[in-house]
Amino acid sequence: NQHLKFAVAHLNLFNLMTLSIIGLNHNSAPVDIREKIAFSPEQLSLAYQALNKIDQVEESVIVSTCNRTEIYCYHNDNVDQQIVQWLNQFHNIEHNILAPHLYYHQDSYATEHLFRLCSGLDSLVLGEPQILGQIKSAFSDANQSKSIKKHLSKLFHDAFSVAKQVRTDTEIGANPVSVAFAAVTLS
Repeated sequence: NQHLKFAVAHLNLFNLMTLSIIGLNHNSAPVDIREKIAFSPEQLSLAYQALNKIDQVEESVIVSTCNRTEIYCYHNDNVDQQIVQWLNQFHNIEHNILAPHLYYHQDSYATEHLFRLCSGLDSLVLGEPQILGQIKSAFSDANQSKSIKKHLSKLFHDAFSVAKQVRTDTEIGANPVSVAFAAVTLS
């Protein structure tokens, strides 16, 4: 937690524009809702094309795993509702089905959320190492889709550095556990 607070306090990327995260995860939505808005690898290119057509969106990253879907956007106006509308339309879901399960983070809260996520602190299993690889993969997909410029690039690289530092300086990675390992152990 100390590493996260230090990194967030010293990260001064978002002066004139806003960083937003709109998403849902294992804490906010049941599996059937999470499955409805998951992005398949085949959908990502089309998703980025459509998302980046929203005028105010300057940069974006889509993180979509079995336990979460999050849309990271760097933008110059309040576009959260436009992004939610895009998400509903893209997955052909009515607003009232998805809306109660979404969470929103902005600026320093969004930065802290990403750092916690990369560090394994916001996973179904605390310290789960797979999430960092999934976020790096999402970052790579966004790069390939030309959805990332300097601001989200710096943010995600800082998040990867913080995650490495947290794993180096703490015991969070001492006993790596995955959801699959936990399920097998419980059975």
